[in-house]
Amino acid sequence: MIGSIRGTVTNLSADHCLLENNGIGYRIFMPVSTLSKLKTGQEIKVFTYMAVREDAILLFGFSTQEYHALFLQLTAVSGIGPKVALGILSSITPEAFYIAIKNRDIKLLTTLPGIGKKTAERLLLEMKDKIGAMDENGLDVSDASSPGTLQSSLNEAVEALRALGYNNGEIYPVVEGLTDVEQMSTENIIRQALKNMGRRKQ
Repeated sequence: MIGSIRGTVTNLSADHCLLENNGIGYRIFMPVSTLSKLKTGQEIKVFTYMAVREDAILLFGFSTQEYHALFLQLTAVSGIGPKVALGILSSITPEAFYIAIKNRDIKLLTTLPGIGKKTAERLLLEMKDKIGAMDENGLDVSDASSPGTLQSSLNEAVEALRALGYNNGEIYPVVEGLTDVEQMSTENIIRQALKNMGRRKQ
């Protein structure tokens, strides 16, 4: 099985890129949050997962081992396949997802694509014993025992941006790139995110 690939991005699409290595172009499906940061001609390394089906062999790629590890955990949950797992990773960071699981934040989980209330409840049930893997992956969720003001402000800002018509693939890369976010109110997060989105479209 292919564990990782280093190559040059030769083409970008809505849900995948072509990564060329030694004359071979690999079609690799990636989270939107990762694809939005790539440029053609860029050399990158991705950690991969190969899904073998009767009608296709698909490669999924991730910029970090944290994303790769969460993808594997998600696909191990009954009812969640690679495409749904990819949609989840397009919408939320591993850290935020693990915090949502530990906080049993079913409201946040049901905002993720492909996740209804029953699937969210299944995620809480099947992943609660996997929280220990966060430490192994170097993820800091030490503040996950309670939602906290910062997480609440971020969630409120994300929901407000969705209400304005932005999708998760547009929202999360911008929000994650904000500096000094721990000192910002919900209103300031929204204001700065909108400002940065305007710059990205220019």
